[in-house]
Amino acid sequence: MRNYMTFFLGVASVGLCHADTFILPPADIDIVGQLETITAGRNTTLLDIAREYDIGQNEILHANPDVDRWLPADNSSVVLPKRFILPATARTGLVINLPEMRMYYYPKPGKNEAPLLITHPVSVGRMDWETPLGKTKIVAKKKDPDWRPPQSLKDEAIAEGEEPLPDIVMAGPDNPLGRYAIRLGIPGYLIHSTNKPYGVGMRVTHGCLRMYPEDIESLFDQVAVGTQVQLINQPIKLGWLAGSLFLELHPPLEEDREKYRDYMQNVLDAIADFLADEKNANGMDTIDINLSGAALRKAVEEQNGLPVRISR
Repeated sequence: MRNYMTFFLGVASVGLCHADTFILPPADIDIVGQLETITAGRNTTLLDIAREYDIGQNEILHANPDVDRWLPADNSSVVLPKRFILPATARTGLVINLPEMRMYYYPKPGKNEAPLLITHPVSVGRMDWETPLGKTKIVAKKKDPDWRPPQSLKDEAIAEGEEPLPDIVMAGPDNPLGRYAIRLGIPGYLIHSTNKPYGVGMRVTHGCLRMYPEDIESLFDQVAVGTQVQLINQPIKLGWLAGSLFLELHPPLEEDREKYRDYMQNVLDAIADFLADEKNANGMDTIDINLSGAALRKAVEEQNGLPVRISR
């Protein structure tokens, strides 16, 4: 029998961003956070709002498709996508879901401390410079790193008619790595800061993972060398809350477009696989075809990253 006690869930503020920190729910609850709505006007942009509330650029655009990103109409209602289904993977270390462009950090609790979850948006590798999938770990950390552009980037800059890249970019405001770099066990790949924060939450990197400067400043001191890192590809997420099944959909990565050509069928297959798991089998009786059919169609059409209920 599931424990459906509601215990929500504190949100902490770190620096500029409203960084999301939650009490980690028990294993039979898969959702944290709450959707929020604010009013915006012409004196701000969706990208300003995204950074203030620790949301990625694509996340806020998908959640608000009818709001102009650069010039919202006065009194525009802006949805803050601050509710998350936890990825279907071990809740340990760092988990980065590439289609979602979001990191989930499960720090080890201290003695007599409640386990926590911390989540931040990230940028990931563009289609021609994919971020690799799989398990790795943090092997080094560096504050104020120098950047040594690899030959592949030097060649790309020349091919695109840009100014040739130097052999080394010293630490400072022009360094693309920003002030903090966390090296992964996959050679050549980092989690790092950026001097272009408005690109966070997009596919714009050469495979590394970028974070808002204020986010990685906080994370840098929290994660230890040796921490496990899981890089996953889950555009379809499912999870339980209070006896109801929820679905969260994100646009698949471009290189997976053919695999997800019939996205509705992918979603139906994912639901069937999810409910086939022994721990979820009792949930089959809660599926309401009238409710879930309409909700599924809307979710597949929008792919807006907002969890929707598909069961009674």
